[in-house]
Amino acid sequence: MGKKVGIMGGTFNPVHNGHLILAENAREVFSLDEILFIPSGNSYMKDTASILAGCIRARMIELALEGNPYFSLSWIDLKREGPTYTCDTLAQLKEMNPEDQYYFIMGADNLLTMESWKNPGFILENCIVIAAVRGNGTESRIERAAGYLQDKYNSHINILPARYIDISSSEIRQRLKEHKSVRYMLPGNVLRYIDEKGLYREVSG
Repeated sequence: MGKKVGIMGGTFNPVHNGHLILAENAREVFSLDEILFIPSGNSYMKDTASILAGCIRARMIELALEGNPYFSLSWIDLKREGPTYTCDTLAQLKEMNPEDQYYFIMGADNLLTMESWKNPGFILENCIVIAAVRGNGTESRIERAAGYLQDKYNSHINILPARYIDISSSEIRQRLKEHKSVRYMLPGNVLRYIDEKGLYREVSG
């Protein structure tokens, strides 16, 4: 019998407390055995010019996950050449551990655009989706999108009422650039690493 493994994918530029709280909430609600944090390699959806090198983002994740035996870092996307696609990541994970059941954790708004992803049918047919909604309820358009995808792809989509944590990596980068405080927005050891390396700071002079 395999494990129930959550997938937290993203740029993580940088990882922050919102990511960690979402992952812990999903782990608790769905009794997951493990959650993999998978930083993207070359994301086809984002401008890579502003994204730090994978090894730096991975190191920040390692620091953020310290002390949590359920969370671990995966280099699977960083080691793969070419653009990062969720379907390729999932296929490789299933090939490596065919007995495991995978749970893909994402923001519920992604359900509205998921059919534009590469091979959405493979994703929806080979993992259980955990779609996190901000606030106490679910918007009707997200509920409709979930129902449509479940019917079309015979998939399992679970709506997770997420604790509302209004933090974004882009906001953290902007605040650091402006030399503003980001304390309590990300783990203290990650912030110390950012300060030590001078990451995201506006260079003066």
